[in-house]
Amino acid sequence: MNLIENQTFDRERALYNIQNTLVRACTFSGPADGESVLKETRNIVIDGCTFSLRYPVWHAKKYELSNSRLDEKTRAALWYSDDGIIENTEITGVKALRECRNTVIRNCMIESPEFGWKTCGTKIYDSSIVSEYLFLDASDIETDRLDFKGKYSFQYVNDLVIRNSSLDTKDAFWHAKNVTVTDSVIKGEYLGWFSENLTLIRCRITGTQPLCYCKSLKLIDCEMNDCDLSFEYSDVEADIKGHIDSVKNPRSGRICADSIGETVKEDAIMECKAQIIVKTEDAKL
Repeated sequence: MNLIENQTFDRERALYNIQNTLVRACTFSGPADGESVLKETRNIVIDGCTFSLRYPVWHAKKYELSNSRLDEKTRAALWYSDDGIIENTEITGVKALRECRNTVIRNCMIESPEFGWKTCGTKIYDSSIVSEYLFLDASDIETDRLDFKGKYSFQYVNDLVIRNSSLDTKDAFWHAKNVTVTDSVIKGEYLGWFSENLTLIRCRITGTQPLCYCKSLKLIDCEMNDCDLSFEYSDVEADIKGHIDSVKNPRSGRICADSIGETVKEDAIMECKAQIIVKTEDAKL
């Protein structure tokens, strides 16, 4: 590969369309404040670099970004870029990843509102993300050991798998389809409304009014803490370990828990005939 090392770039499109190149220990910052410094690149490796310019990596094909820092001035860092690997990197600019395909993220710390919109084929491992809107309208996502904090996460996503993760979020999985979450902690209000084919396995769920208006909802060996008015108008199969504060007007299916504080069957605007079962002491033996 060609080598560009220990240089500073600040003009617009400074390294436009470079190919088969290692960019090492470079700084992208300066008075020219140029945009799109690495636009339309092909087969590049960016290692140990710092970025403080807008739109640096757009329309890249086959890239690696490692051991680098993209600060808050690095707005919309990676857009329309395919087949990327991002490792050991800190990203703090807004709208960092959008309409990218086949991105692998490992050991990264990301703080970026509107992260991951309309992406496809993103895989995230051993990373933390803070984002107000995470992965809006994205598809084919896989995460393992993700620590997420934010608000409106994974809305309108398709084909999502989450494992061994912690999600501190609000309005997660709204209108999501084909989602499986395993061995994870989910904390937040109004979880999963309007979702379809959402499956939660051995998860700990906390928050008011979860899992309403769902289709083909499944909960397997989950815990529900401080969850009131759960499952309203949902088609659900749920096996809950422990207590549910309250269940309200589930539409169809079966809900089984060790105990339920209150079952609300009133003011329904549709027929609600789900089976609600409180486990007896004999059944637990």
